[in-house]
Amino acid sequence: MIAAGRGSLACCPSPESGSLSASSPAALGFTRLSVPNCKRKCSVVLRAGAGSNGLVPSRTPCINGKSDCGCDSNGDVLVNRSDGTNLRQINMNGNSTNVVWHKCSVEKVDRQELLQQRGCVIWITGLSGSGKSTLACALSRALHARGKLTYILDGDNVRHGLNRDLSFKTEDRAENIRRIGEVAKLFADAGVICIASLIAPYRKDRDACRALLPKGEFVEVFMDVPLQVCEARDPKGLYKLARAGKIKGIVI
Repeated sequence: MIAAGRGSLACCPSPESGSLSASSPAALGFTRLSVPNCKRKCSVVLRAGAGSNGLVPSRTPCINGKSDCGCDSNGDVLVNRSDGTNLRQINMNGNSTNVVWHKCSVEKVDRQELLQQRGCVIWITGLSGSGKSTLACALSRALHARGKLTYILDGDNVRHGLNRDLSFKTEDRAENIRRIGEVAKLFADAGVICIASLIAPYRKDRDACRALLPKGEFVEVFMDVPLQVCEARDPKGLYKLARAGKIKGIVI
Protein backbone atom coordinates (compact mmCIF):
# COMPACT_ATOMS: atom_id res chain seq x y z
CA MET A 1 0.00 0.00 0.00
CA ILE A 2 1.12 3.54 -0.61
CA ALA A 3 2.80 5.10 2.41
CA ALA A 4 0.90 7.95 4.02
CA GLY A 5 3.53 9.47 6.26
CA ARG A 6 3.15 13.10 7.25
CA GLY A 7 5.45 15.92 6.23
CA SER A 8 7.57 14.15 3.65
CA LEU A 9 5.09 13.73 0.84
CA ALA A 10 4.81 17.07 -0.92
CA CYS A 11 3.81 15.80 -4.34
CA CYS A 12 2.73 12.55 -5.92
CA PRO A 13 4.53 12.15 -9.26
CA SER A 14 2.66 10.29 -11.92
CA PRO A 15 3.43 6.56 -11.95
CA GLU A 16 5.57 5.21 -14.71
CA SER A 17 3.84 3.16 -17.35
CA GLY A 18 4.32 -0.58 -17.40
CA SER A 19 3.00 -3.72 -15.81
CA LEU A 20 1.24 -3.48 -12.45
CA SER A 21 2.87 -5.02 -9.39
CA ALA A 22 0.85 -6.58 -6.59
CA SER A 23 1.43 -3.47 -4.47
CA SER A 24 0.80 -0.88 -7.17
CA PRO A 25 -2.03 1.68 -6.72
CA ALA A 26 -4.21 0.23 -9.47
CA ALA A 27 -3.80 -3.32 -8.20
CA LEU A 28 -4.97 -2.21 -4.75
CA GLY A 29 -8.02 -0.40 -6.06
CA PHE A 30 -6.45 3.08 -6.10
CA THR A 31 -6.70 5.62 -8.88
CA ARG A 32 -4.57 8.71 -9.45
CA LEU A 33 -6.10 12.00 -10.60
CA SER A 34 -4.24 15.17 -11.56
CA VAL A 35 -4.47 18.48 -9.71
CA PRO A 36 -5.31 21.20 -12.27
CA ASN A 37 -3.04 24.23 -12.62
CA CYS A 38 -0.39 22.77 -10.33
CA LYS A 39 3.10 23.91 -11.35
CA ARG A 40 4.62 20.81 -9.78
CA LYS A 41 2.17 18.57 -11.64
CA CYS A 42 0.85 17.13 -8.39
CA SER A 43 -1.71 14.41 -8.36
CA VAL A 44 -3.92 12.96 -5.66
CA VAL A 45 -4.31 9.26 -4.97
CA LEU A 46 -7.88 8.12 -4.36
CA ARG A 47 -9.23 4.80 -3.25
CA ALA A 48 -12.63 3.21 -3.62
CA GLY A 49 -14.89 4.23 -0.76
CA ALA A 50 -18.01 6.01 0.39
CA GLY A 51 -16.99 9.41 -0.93
CA SER A 52 -18.25 11.38 -3.88
CA ASN A 53 -18.50 9.12 -6.93
CA GLY A 54 -17.20 6.26 -4.77
CA LEU A 55 -13.75 7.79 -4.34
CA VAL A 56 -12.11 9.20 -1.22
CA PRO A 57 -8.60 10.65 -0.83
CA SER A 58 -5.91 8.45 0.64
CA ARG A 59 -3.11 11.01 1.00
CA THR A 60 -2.39 14.72 0.61
CA PRO A 61 -1.83 16.13 -2.87
CA CYS A 62 0.26 19.03 -1.54
CA ILE A 63 1.61 19.81 1.90
CA ASN A 64 0.18 23.03 3.39
CA GLY A 65 -1.01 24.23 0.00
CA LYS A 66 2.28 25.74 -1.14
CA SER A 67 1.58 28.89 -3.15
CA ASP A 68 4.14 27.95 -5.78
CA CYS A 69 2.34 24.67 -6.29
CA GLY A 70 -0.98 26.07 -7.52
CA CYS A 71 -3.03 25.05 -4.47
CA ASP A 72 -4.49 27.73 -2.20
CA SER A 73 -3.42 28.52 1.38
CA ASN A 74 -5.96 26.15 2.90
CA GLY A 75 -4.78 23.18 0.88
CA ASP A 76 -7.95 23.09 -1.24
CA VAL A 77 -7.58 21.47 -4.63
CA LEU A 78 -10.10 20.85 -7.37
CA VAL A 79 -9.48 17.35 -8.62
CA ASN A 80 -10.37 16.43 -12.20
CA ARG A 81 -11.09 13.02 -13.58
CA SER A 82 -8.93 11.79 -16.41
CA ASP A 83 -11.78 12.65 -18.78
CA GLY A 84 -11.66 16.29 -17.64
CA THR A 85 -14.84 16.28 -15.52
CA ASN A 86 -14.75 17.75 -12.05
CA LEU A 87 -14.66 15.30 -9.17
CA ARG A 88 -15.05 17.66 -6.21
CA GLN A 89 -13.15 19.96 -3.91
CA ILE A 90 -10.93 18.12 -1.46
CA ASN A 91 -9.21 19.68 1.54
CA MET A 92 -6.30 18.10 3.36
CA ASN A 93 -5.97 20.28 6.46
CA GLY A 94 -3.52 18.91 9.02
CA ASN A 95 -4.94 15.65 10.33
CA SER A 96 -8.44 16.54 9.12
CA THR A 97 -8.89 15.02 5.69
CA ASN A 98 -11.63 15.34 3.11
CA VAL A 99 -13.17 18.50 4.60
CA VAL A 100 -14.60 21.42 2.63
CA TRP A 101 -15.27 24.95 3.91
CA HIS A 102 -19.00 25.70 3.82
CA LYS A 103 -19.86 29.34 3.09
CA CYS A 104 -22.99 30.95 4.50
CA SER A 105 -24.98 33.81 2.98
CA VAL A 106 -24.62 35.73 6.26
CA GLU A 107 -21.02 36.91 6.27
CA LYS A 108 -18.72 38.90 8.52
CA VAL A 109 -19.73 42.22 6.99
CA ASP A 110 -23.40 41.44 7.75
CA ARG A 111 -22.64 40.64 11.37
CA GLN A 112 -20.58 43.80 11.74
CA GLU A 113 -23.41 45.86 10.27
CA LEU A 114 -25.84 44.29 12.74
CA LEU A 115 -23.55 45.03 15.70
CA GLN A 116 -22.46 48.42 14.35
CA GLN A 117 -18.83 47.65 15.06
CA ARG A 118 -15.78 46.08 13.49
CA GLY A 119 -14.67 42.67 14.70
CA CYS A 120 -11.03 42.51 15.72
CA VAL A 121 -8.55 41.02 18.19
CA ILE A 122 -6.75 43.07 20.84
CA TRP A 123 -3.91 40.88 22.08
CA ILE A 124 -2.54 41.98 25.47
CA THR A 125 0.72 40.30 26.46
CA GLY A 126 3.32 40.73 29.17
CA LEU A 127 4.78 39.13 32.29
CA SER A 128 2.68 37.64 35.07
CA GLY A 129 1.62 40.51 37.31
CA SER A 130 2.05 43.17 34.62
CA GLY A 131 -1.65 44.03 34.67
CA LYS A 132 -2.88 42.27 31.51
CA SER A 133 -6.15 41.00 32.97
CA THR A 134 -6.82 44.26 34.79
CA LEU A 135 -6.38 46.24 31.57
CA ALA A 136 -8.48 43.74 29.60
CA CYS A 137 -11.39 44.06 32.03
CA ALA A 138 -11.12 47.85 32.15
CA LEU A 139 -11.09 48.03 28.35
CA SER A 140 -14.04 45.67 28.09
CA ARG A 141 -16.02 47.77 30.57
CA ALA A 142 -15.21 51.01 28.72
CA LEU A 143 -16.24 49.56 25.35
CA HIS A 144 -19.38 48.04 26.87
CA ALA A 145 -20.35 51.49 28.15
CA ARG A 146 -20.07 52.70 24.55
CA GLY A 147 -22.40 49.97 23.30
CA LYS A 148 -19.68 47.73 21.90
CA LEU A 149 -19.78 43.95 22.24
CA THR A 150 -16.55 42.43 23.56
CA TYR A 151 -15.33 39.13 24.92
CA ILE A 152 -12.19 38.45 26.96
CA LEU A 153 -10.07 35.36 26.41
CA ASP A 154 -8.03 35.30 29.62
CA GLY A 155 -5.10 32.87 29.65
CA ASP A 156 -5.97 31.34 33.03
CA ASN A 157 -9.69 31.17 32.26
CA VAL A 158 -9.14 29.31 29.00
CA ARG A 159 -6.94 26.79 30.81
CA HIS A 160 -9.95 25.97 33.01
CA GLY A 161 -11.71 24.44 30.02
CA LEU A 162 -10.55 24.36 26.40
CA ASN A 163 -6.84 24.14 27.27
CA ARG A 164 -7.02 22.23 30.54
CA ASP A 165 -5.10 19.36 28.91
CA LEU A 166 -2.03 21.55 28.27
CA SER A 167 1.00 22.04 30.52
CA PHE A 168 3.50 24.91 30.55
CA LYS A 169 6.11 23.10 28.49
CA THR A 170 7.31 24.92 25.39
CA GLU A 171 5.30 22.79 22.96
CA ASP A 172 2.15 23.07 25.09
CA ARG A 173 2.56 26.82 25.37
CA ALA A 174 2.66 27.00 21.59
CA GLU A 175 -0.50 24.88 21.31
CA ASN A 176 -2.18 27.01 23.98
CA ILE A 177 -1.52 30.14 21.94
CA ARG A 178 -2.56 28.47 18.68
CA ARG A 179 -5.93 27.44 20.09
CA ILE A 180 -6.61 30.83 21.62
CA GLY A 181 -5.62 32.47 18.34
CA GLU A 182 -8.12 30.35 16.43
CA VAL A 183 -10.90 31.09 18.94
CA ALA A 184 -10.07 34.80 18.81
CA LYS A 185 -10.30 34.64 15.03
CA LEU A 186 -13.81 33.18 15.29
CA PHE A 187 -14.90 35.95 17.65
CA ALA A 188 -13.53 38.58 15.28
CA ASP A 189 -15.30 36.88 12.37
CA ALA A 190 -18.52 37.07 14.41
CA GLY A 191 -18.04 40.84 14.60
CA VAL A 192 -17.02 40.81 18.26
CA ILE A 193 -14.11 42.79 19.70
CA CYS A 194 -12.06 39.97 21.21
CA ILE A 195 -9.59 40.89 23.95
CA ALA A 196 -6.99 38.18 24.51
CA SER A 197 -5.02 38.50 27.74
CA LEU A 198 -2.14 36.07 28.22
CA ILE A 199 1.63 35.89 28.57
CA ALA A 200 2.41 34.51 25.08
CA PRO A 201 6.21 34.77 25.46
CA TYR A 202 7.19 33.61 21.97
CA ARG A 203 7.04 36.09 19.09
CA LYS A 204 6.58 33.36 16.48
CA ASP A 205 3.41 32.17 18.21
CA ARG A 206 1.97 35.69 18.37
CA ASP A 207 2.92 36.28 14.74
CA ALA A 208 1.12 33.07 13.76
CA CYS A 209 -2.05 34.37 15.45
CA ARG A 210 -1.66 37.73 13.74
CA ALA A 211 -1.43 35.98 10.39
CA LEU A 212 -4.87 34.42 10.95
CA LEU A 213 -6.58 37.80 10.58
CA PRO A 214 -6.73 40.45 7.86
CA LYS A 215 -4.27 43.30 8.18
CA GLY A 216 -5.34 45.82 10.80
CA GLU A 217 -7.59 43.45 12.73
CA PHE A 218 -4.92 42.21 15.15
CA VAL A 219 -3.69 44.79 17.64
CA GLU A 220 -0.86 43.69 19.93
CA VAL A 221 -0.41 45.47 23.27
CA PHE A 222 2.72 44.78 25.32
CA MET A 223 2.58 45.59 29.04
CA ASP A 224 6.06 47.05 29.43
CA VAL A 225 6.36 46.58 33.20
CA PRO A 226 9.77 45.76 34.76
CA LEU A 227 10.25 42.32 36.23
CA GLN A 228 10.99 43.82 39.65
CA VAL A 229 7.59 45.53 39.69
CA CYS A 230 5.75 42.38 38.55
CA GLU A 231 7.54 40.30 41.17
CA ALA A 232 6.76 42.84 43.90
CA ARG A 233 3.08 42.62 42.98
CA ASP A 234 3.06 38.81 42.57
CA PRO A 235 -0.77 38.58 42.78
CA LYS A 236 -0.78 34.79 42.36
CA GLY A 237 2.33 34.08 44.40
CA LEU A 238 3.98 32.51 41.36
CA TYR A 239 7.28 34.37 41.58
CA LYS A 240 7.74 33.39 45.21
CA LEU A 241 7.09 29.74 44.40
CA ALA A 242 9.39 29.88 41.38
CA ARG A 243 12.24 31.43 43.37
CA ALA A 244 11.82 28.68 45.94
CA GLY A 245 12.03 26.04 43.20
CA LYS A 246 8.53 24.75 43.94
CA ILE A 247 7.11 25.33 40.46
CA LYS A 248 8.59 25.25 36.97
CA GLY A 249 7.61 26.79 33.66
CA ILE A 250 6.99 30.35 34.83
CA VAL A 251 8.33 32.99 32.45
CA ILE A 252 10.75 35.32 34.29
